[in-house]
Amino acid sequence: MDDMKLTLLTDFYELTMANGYFANGMKDKIAYFDMFFRNIPDEGGFAIMAGIEQLIEYLSDLKFTDEDIEFLRSKNIFDEEFLQYLKNFRFTCDVWAVPEGTPIFPNEPIVIVRGPVIEAQFIETMVLLIINHQSLVATKANRIVRASQGRAVMEFGSRRAQGTAAAIYGARAAYIGGCVGTACTISDKEFGVPALGTMAHSWVQMFPTELDAFRAYARTYPSECTLLVDTYNVLKSGVPNAIKVFREEIVPRGFRPKGIRIDSGDITYLSKKARKMLDEAGFKDCKIIASNSLDEYVIRDMIIHGAQVDLFGVGERLITSKTSPVFDGVYKLVAVEENGRIVPRIKVSENTAKITNPGFKTLWRFFDNETGTAIADLISEHDEVIDESQPYELFDPEFTWKRKTVTNFRAEKLLVKIFDKGRCVYESPKLEDIRRQCMEKVDKLWDEVKRFEYPHRYYVDLSLKLWNIKDRLLKEYSKV
Repeated sequence: MDDMKLTLLTDFYELTMANGYFANGMKDKIAYFDMFFRNIPDEGGFAIMAGIEQLIEYLSDLKFTDEDIEFLRSKNIFDEEFLQYLKNFRFTCDVWAVPEGTPIFPNEPIVIVRGPVIEAQFIETMVLLIINHQSLVATKANRIVRASQGRAVMEFGSRRAQGTAAAIYGARAAYIGGCVGTACTISDKEFGVPALGTMAHSWVQMFPTELDAFRAYARTYPSECTLLVDTYNVLKSGVPNAIKVFREEIVPRGFRPKGIRIDSGDITYLSKKARKMLDEAGFKDCKIIASNSLDEYVIRDMIIHGAQVDLFGVGERLITSKTSPVFDGVYKLVAVEENGRIVPRIKVSENTAKITNPGFKTLWRFFDNETGTAIADLISEHDEVIDESQPYELFDPEFTWKRKTVTNFRAEKLLVKIFDKGRCVYESPKLEDIRRQCMEKVDKLWDEVKRFEYPHRYYVDLSLKLWNIKDRLLKEYSKV
């Protein structure tokens, strides 16, 4: 991202509003914005937060170049004083965010921005672009990884990704979601996502025979030999030729074969037959890799029907989240400051799902001390304190008669501060640590929340104080 000037990757109305705020003497007015999302992809039970590291990079280098200013001047609608303001622009906001790899749920603030309204408003597009994309891919990857039931999953989707950035950052997000590696080499170079891969069908076709192709590859990579066995006929030539090469080229050199890959046909059937052939040949340690238009549903069915697959390579259906390709995060004004006092703001709609939660807030996750599992999330006013030594009553903010009193619990704040007055105060964890923490945090969810079909609804509740503020504002605006 350092090599790309992304300042003007923004919706044009962010600039027209900024100019308007400036013209109306509001450039220093403090505003609060929340990013949250409304629906979980694939109607799942939860999503996975991702993209904070790239958001930090963007905000840390946010400035307008002379070329940017000249371009905006050419539009002939911006005040010259405003353009001079942009020329000296510096990001000075406070930002809080849920750490990457954390399970997240609809309507809870996952990024909060506080600062001068021009700055806080202007970054909307990139906040949404970065977090929406990586959270979408991380969520899909986690679904696929869970479907594999402990078998490794590789991200294979670069060639089907919707642009270069989608391929590069999609591989990163897939790794956070639980994939073991990627076919995207640059993502290994930039982020340390392990790049893995062997051969394409063209390699086999380039040689006089399949056996010649396998021999050449085995001699070149004896310690890392995985052979693609479906170019011609998996069971009649592919697997037999692989076994022959393993015996004649790999074992004599003191190595063991890594695996075979099947990329077409009835992979469940073929994998069972191939497994039997490899075992009988003395290669029980040889892995079977499957690829070809896989997703969590296909993988689940393959396993149910006894597929003998050790690793799944998943391409376009992961990198594009094909079955649910939109993460509908939004960015809404929730408060302003007037004379040093925080004044809540609310967006009202006939569509109740679009009514926002007002005010400067924080986010809590309640854990059962006996089981370690997550009970519910709570959105509260930013200065509220949870007394863990006392019972706490949670209630559904829509169906308020649905209530639960929790005891023997631990309440953990999920939002961490990443910028203080425009200065980054957060050190991103290593990517492998984010991935590991993601797996650990998902394990703390009830199995019912992790179902693919009709998952249990995980509750995101409002504190009584916050609910009362929202209720008061709704009543006030109902009289307008």
